[in-house]
Amino acid sequence: MRLIDVARCPRCLGAIAPLGERYACQNAACGLSKRSFMSVSGQPVLVDFEASIFTEGAFQDGRGSVRPRDDTGQSLKTRLRELVIGSNPVAAAMCARLVREAKRVRPRPAILVIGGGAVGSGASELYERDDIDLVCTDVYASRHTHYVADAHKLPFATGTFDAIWIQAVLEHVLDPAIVVAEIHRVLRPGGLVYADTPFMQQVHEGAYDFTRFTLSGHRWLFRSFEEVDSGPVGGAGTATIWSIRYLLRALGAPDKAATALTLPFFALRFLDRVARRRNNADAACGVYFMGRRSEVAIRPADMLAYYERQAAKPRTTRRAEGLTAAGA
Repeated sequence: MRLIDVARCPRCLGAIAPLGERYACQNAACGLSKRSFMSVSGQPVLVDFEASIFTEGAFQDGRGSVRPRDDTGQSLKTRLRELVIGSNPVAAAMCARLVREAKRVRPRPAILVIGGGAVGSGASELYERDDIDLVCTDVYASRHTHYVADAHKLPFATGTFDAIWIQAVLEHVLDPAIVVAEIHRVLRPGGLVYADTPFMQQVHEGAYDFTRFTLSGHRWLFRSFEEVDSGPVGGAGTATIWSIRYLLRALGAPDKAATALTLPFFALRFLDRVARRRNNADAACGVYFMGRRSEVAIRPADMLAYYERQAAKPRTTRRAEGLTAAGA
């Protein structure tokens, strides 16, 4: 798959083409056709700034990141956080499943990662495989991304991808419903989506942190998808660790110090393994959903039964669900 063949103008979804060292919209009727898209780190910035929270000025530093980033996952802050919170076995299991299911449909599936500037916990398989066509976008350029894009207007042709991965992103977008509608649009019929999103987590992206979801709220967000799997990602124990860390920050501890001082409480997350599923989900640190693109949305009345079904899910999923959190 050639990236230029599936990339589109974020405003009109018209084709784009090279214009010197940059790209430009080919639709003469589109307002963005009169200028080329800017580029950072050699990557096109396919953003309609008139409809985005981001501004062109944010990309003048050569990357566009509005906050400090650890693309490698090797910083002291990241390592301390992983010691306290743990890894993400839910995402690792779902990542393997997503690739496996996508390859049943197409030998070399096209998979989009939204928020792929850094490799998410449990998502490394996506970046390591050479038998998939992986496309990564984020709101800043990194060594992993191909395009800079705002997920409210995904710059891709309708029905392009076999699967989409969006991990710890939906809390950072202004309108999650619009983003999910865009995911639905760019997926092929029956295409898969995996999302994990915080519930009981404090603000962790400053001004770019907007929303949290219960398990039921997350399901309703993806109501135009047929559920494959869903559940909590980290339960009450993990959420408590987050609260202790942010209490220390509120009392004046710097971020790294607060994380280090939370280390003695790391074992609280193991309580999630033995917690009652219904109560653990109600206090979950994060939630996940995997589903297939559908043309039929679930009904509002279906949500009551969905909540009750969560308590009856098998215990075998608990070990994975009880070890980590969804956010950064």
